[in-house]
Amino acid sequence: MNLKDMITEYPNFPKKGILFRDFSPILKDPSALSFIADEFGKHFHPKDIDVFAGIESRGFILACVLASRYNKGMIMIRKAGKLPGKTSKLSYTIEYGKDTIEIQKDIIKEGQKVLICDDLLATGGTAKASAKLIEKVGGKISGFAFIIELTELNGMRGISNYNCKSLVKY
Repeated sequence: MNLKDMITEYPNFPKKGILFRDFSPILKDPSALSFIADEFGKHFHPKDIDVFAGIESRGFILACVLASRYNKGMIMIRKAGKLPGKTSKLSYTIEYGKDTIEIQKDIIKEGQKVLICDDLLATGGTAKASAKLIEKVGGKISGFAFIIELTELNGMRGISNYNCKSLVKY
C-alpha cells in the first residue's frame, strides 16, 4: 500500500512557506490503518514494549492503533497544563522558541518499556524531549514510530541512538 498517495499536502499552512503534510485521509481507511499496524509490527516486537506513548495530539491516534494491535496500553505526552493530577514536565527549545511537555507522574512504572508514537518527525525536538521525559520518570525507550518523516529537517539525528521507524519519507 502506498501511504504517500493518501497524504494530502496543504501549501502555506499553518503559515506562509510551510507545506503541511496531512495524514488525516489515512484515518478513514481501515485497510490503511491495518497496514500501518502491520508495518510497525514487522519492526517492533511485542516483548520489547510494555506501553505506547502518543505525543499530543496526532500521536495519540497512532499510539492507540498500535496499542490495540499489540494488546498493550497507551499513555499521553501532552502540552503543559493539559493533564490532571501530579505531572512531570520538561521544557525544551524548538525552532521558534520554547515549549513544555508533561506526563502524569505515576503513569509509568520503573523500567517499563515505552514506544513513542507521533504522526510526523520534523526537527525532532519534541521527540527527543519526550524520550528524556519518559526516562526522567523511570521508563525505558523501546523506540519511536512515525508515519511521516521530513528527512531534510534531520529529526532522526537527535534520536538516532534509539530504534526508530518511519513509514513515509519526504
